[in-house]
Amino acid sequence: MWVAGALASAVQAATPAATAASRAQTFQLANGMTVIVQPDRRSPTAVQMLWLRVGAVDETDRESGVAHVLEHMMFKGTPTVPEGEFSRRIAALGGQENAFTSRDMTAYHVQLPAERLPEAMRLEADRFAHNTWSDDAFLRERAVIQEERRQRIEDEPQSQLYEQFMAMAWTVHPYRRPVIGWMGRLQTLEPETVRDFYRRWYVPANAALVVVGDVDPEQVRQWAQDTFGRLPARAVPPRQTDAEPAQRGPRRLEWRGRTQQPTVLMGWRVPRLSHPDADDADARDALALVLLAGALDGHSAARLERALVQGQGGERLADSVGASYGLAGRGPELFLLSATPRAGVAVEAVEATLKAEIGRIAREGVTPAELQRIKNQWMASEVYKLDSTFAQARELGMHWVLGWPLDAGARLLERLQAVSADDVQRVARRYFQDDQLTVGVLRPEGGS
Repeated sequence: MWVAGALASAVQAATPAATAASRAQTFQLANGMTVIVQPDRRSPTAVQMLWLRVGAVDETDRESGVAHVLEHMMFKGTPTVPEGEFSRRIAALGGQENAFTSRDMTAYHVQLPAERLPEAMRLEADRFAHNTWSDDAFLRERAVIQEERRQRIEDEPQSQLYEQFMAMAWTVHPYRRPVIGWMGRLQTLEPETVRDFYRRWYVPANAALVVVGDVDPEQVRQWAQDTFGRLPARAVPPRQTDAEPAQRGPRRLEWRGRTQQPTVLMGWRVPRLSHPDADDADARDALALVLLAGALDGHSAARLERALVQGQGGERLADSVGASYGLAGRGPELFLLSATPRAGVAVEAVEATLKAEIGRIAREGVTPAELQRIKNQWMASEVYKLDSTFAQARELGMHWVLGWPLDAGARLLERLQAVSADDVQRVARRYFQDDQLTVGVLRPEGGS
């Protein structure tokens, strides 16, 4: 259990993270590509991540799901590396590889012995520049992705609720669309649409190569220059994301699915943090919202757990609860609360109690000990995750996607320490009105 006196230890623990960030070096290749290198010599391995500042947010309605589809197609070969050969060669080097796509970005990662990094870099540069596949290969992979969607969305009522909830919370902004794409769009997606997306966005100036591990930064710079640096420069296309109009009243969704228990999802529009050094009203409120989420959820003594799951001071209302806030991204943010009501408990009672817990903080605030515990837990989680070279590379890559400095994590920790109990109470009062609220409720099929 964390106590207020543990802050000094947490600050000392944070020092290696800040030092690691200060060791990271950034290089710019002549074609506009960014290279970020962070030595970590605790083991003779390295993580290589290629980041693209392109995700579902950059799609048009016609392109729904294309960023994720392209991630799959990037494993389908080049003129010199046949389909499936990339993964086989990485395995032969003693490595592991994978990729992921989000609303804001796409990343391809390899972890392998540090001495084999040059070969991995050559393979990555080749598929980045020369990804090639037939229409038949596309149709096969499109069927795979449709099955992935069936398993992850169509057969999961909670995932269906979240998808429909986001489509209601955002009426114009691309965040309303699922990263995997709508099934109807996947069924009619043409290969040339994916190829066009690849040609537009997979350009050196829209990419960053992040390497963390037992490496020398100057040597990595030379390897990057010999591989990615040979690629021609091309312009990044203009981004045309539509601005989300103001919400002027509550929104509510009732969804029926094959489930035994209801689910409640509630979201309020709130500001995001544009930069770790930003000091405007939205930035200060964003930092306070991080700690508000920590007061509500994340440990057994958090307020939602005590009030709804443990039932302190009354009836147990829920089997599980949650609160989340993303803090930063390329698009707008929601502050989310969720709960699974206990059998026999009305959804409306759970909704009212979730709102009441925020209302209680708005009226009474948080205690100094409670606030300090939240800060300590946030700091510990940020520090301990950097024990992993993959986590270090992921954090550096995400900072690049957001246009943040390499030491953004350390700067955020410092900023969070300055957030006061009054700040937390202020945002609890300011943002949680019904006119900014979207509610999604999943109910069992055939139920009331």
